[in-house]
Amino acid sequence: MDQNIIIPVMGMLTGIIIPLAVFFWLYHEDKGKRETVLEISKNLDDPQKLQELLNIFEERKKEPIDYRRGGVITLFVGMGIYFLGLFALGSFFEGTGFLVGFIGIGTIIAGYLYPNTGKELTDAVEEFEKK
Repeated sequence: MDQNIIIPVMGMLTGIIIPLAVFFWLYHEDKGKRETVLEISKNLDDPQKLQELLNIFEERKKEPIDYRRGGVITLFVGMGIYFLGLFALGSFFEGTGFLVGFIGIGTIIAGYLYPNTGKELTDAVEEFEKK
């Protein structure tokens, strides 16, 4: 195989392999949970207990997204990309780093403008009522 074609072919295969790997990983991660619930449900006669069991295994987060935390992470990823471009890969990565960094700053600002936890909302309402 020609040396010049290996990198593009690997790049195209990566776009296929990564989603398939994630699907496979998530499927097998949940497979054990499903089998456990099935085995336990065979021995339970009370539908209320079965519902409680299903609620225990449900992993949805009930809390809202913390934009400030995500913004800080995005900001530092942008800084890392910028410095990678500055020291090694060139101006394209510097510009990309700036873009990602500014997205992070915007996300941090959004986190402060739109409070998302119950305590923050209560504090914001109380502060507004004082005015």
